[in-house]
Amino acid sequence: MTDTRFTVWWSFDFDAMSVWIGSAKSSNPSMISRGEFGAVAIPRILALMKKYDIESTFFIPGHTAYAFPDLVKQIRDHGHEIGHHGWVHENPADFDLAGERAIIEKGLEALSKAGSSRPIGYRSPAWDLSPHTLDLLKEYGFLYDSSCMANDYSPYYLRSGDQWSQSKPYVFGTPTDMVELPVSWSLDDFPAFEFVMGVMGALNSPSAVEESWRGDFEWGYENVPDGVLTITLHPQVIGRGARLLMLERLICTMREHEGVVFRSMANVAQKWKAANPPS
Repeated sequence: MTDTRFTVWWSFDFDAMSVWIGSAKSSNPSMISRGEFGAVAIPRILALMKKYDIESTFFIPGHTAYAFPDLVKQIRDHGHEIGHHGWVHENPADFDLAGERAIIEKGLEALSKAGSSRPIGYRSPAWDLSPHTLDLLKEYGFLYDSSCMANDYSPYYLRSGDQWSQSKPYVFGTPTDMVELPVSWSLDDFPAFEFVMGVMGALNSPSAVEESWRGDFEWGYENVPDGVLTITLHPQVIGRGARLLMLERLICTMREHEGVVFRSMANVAQKWKAANPPS
């Protein structure tokens, strides 16, 4: 990353209906239809990415790939990376080893049938990992995960075997060769904008979110050479008019800074691992 001062990842979780069926466990047709709007938003997002020649990453559940295979192909044909995002937006920590393995395989099969190449990036639908997740990701040939939060502007290697309890000191496990590209709830559009009766009452103004995200970008740009910033977006959330305008303003602001690039997560994970081999 020697020619780059700072990298921004625009990552999109194309959950569609799966987030309401899997995570929310909803049987409400109106709520589930909110996910279908994600399919309306995808062409808008692809057009915006093309306008500014941005290479991004789309994490897609298998359920979404079966529902919208043509959109998966469009994402692929626009040159974006496609990552694994579970089957129906379930929490992997809710499953035993066999169950989590089945989820990974179902997701891989669905993405393949929709025309995606085999993914090397994984993002847990719940930003939660089970005791088996890391071993399974290594077994299935993944290069990186993007679900954890132990850093903000720097990739790092995940550890295996951490131990914790309320009565004993924290025990750090052993570093692995699995690259972590960290995320943050404060850089996620879902808690910022989405409304769920009795659960989330967000609906923040785009200008307020824009100010917050711009501040995180500017601090990292000034203070972390070769830093990275992961912004997590959901087509069904970011794909509405005022929010797309906000997204475009942020892109333009970032482009004005010398040495800022927009890359897929796989692109940077590969380069970072080569420059920082695991010990």
